[in-house]
Order: sequence, then structure tokens, then C-alpha cells
Amino acid sequence: MNESALFKLSYGVYLCTGWNEGEPVGCVANSAMQITSKPATVAVSINKKNFTHGCIARTGHFAITMLAEDSDPMLIGKFGFRTAADFDKFADTPYRVRGKMPIPDGGLAYLCCKVVGSMDTPTHTVFLGEVYDCDVLRSAKPMTYAYYHEVLKGKTSANAPTFAAESEAAAHEVWVCTLCGYEYSGDIPFEELPDDWVCPICGVGKEYFQKR
Repeated sequence: MNESALFKLSYGVYLCTGWNEGEPVGCVANSAMQITSKPATVAVSINKKNFTHGCIARTGHFAITMLAEDSDPMLIGKFGFRTAADFDKFADTPYRVRGKMPIPDGGLAYLCCKVVGSMDTPTHTVFLGEVYDCDVLRSAKPMTYAYYHEVLKGKTSANAPTFAAESEAAAHEVWVCTLCGYEYSGDIPFEELPDDWVCPICGVGKEYFQKR
């Protein structure tokens, strides 16, 4: 079986957010889709290891913010490679409450949903949500999963439903972020980057990079 066929499916990049005892939480999701139009319902797949998963299950609500190609990639690093169990992702992330849900700034559009069903798998829960509030926030091109990988050179979180282990082989020496997996490939040698340089995906400093 050639599992690379699965890579031909199309995905987006979304922030799935909710509440935990009145505090906003969220994670990155790349598997979301519209199921019906009347009533408008969507499905999103969330890993059971994600802190946000339990919050959605308890509250029965979630929101999806669609990212744009020009959205700050650090949103992906912050929401996709750290856990809300021990890191406040909203501490320095501007957001507004829309439809009673926390919607981070910088997105393209949002959907606020009430859970009306779910499908259980060994690693993920697919939450089915009826959309009760939604809006387009600005005009921009939606960020696709392919754009995230091919243009931003982003990596996949191990909790993502589309995660597949990548080859350890490398054609040349690269510096890799140990937090999000970003590979530095700039024209300036990594050792010569300024001390205040940070990973463009998750925002950590040079000390988090290892040579491969």
C-alpha cells in the first residue's frame, strides 16, 4: 500500500479554540470540512492528547479560525507545538470574543459551533458541530496545508491526524528547531545569525536549534 496517496488529499490550516473554566485554549487543526449546508455543520478532527480536546468534550462548543497565507506563522508554532496544559497560548495573542468563543486576531474567517455529534477513533475524536455564528474577517488567500509545508517550510505536529514520520536522511547539514521542526535554510550561515534571531514558526531562540 502506497500511503503517499493520502498526501494528495487537500487540507487547510486552522486554529480550533474553546474555553477551559473561563480561560481561552486552542490548538492547530488541519482536518476540518463542511458536512451539510442546512443546517450548516462542520467536522473537525482533534487528537485526544490535545488539551483542547477535553475542553471541547466538556463544554460542547468549539470555534474554527481559518488562517490566511499572510497570517503570522508564529500562530501555528504557538498553537500547534505547545500544550495549553502548561502554556498560556493566549497570554500575548490578541483575540476577540465572537459568538461567545475566543477568536485569535490575524485569521481570515471564523466559525462558532455547538457539538451535535462525534465519531471516536483510537487516537482522535471527530467532532461534528452545528455552526451558529460565522463571519469573514478580511480579504486574503486561505492558507493550505501544502502552502504551510512548501512555502513556509513548516513541519507537522505529531498530534496531527495527517502526521507521518519523515526521513532522518538529509542531503546537507541543516539546523532544526527542536520545538516545531522548522529547518533553517537562509543564505546567512546559522552561526552568524544575530543573537536575537528567533524561529519564524514558533518564536523560540537559537538555543533551541540543533545541527543535523
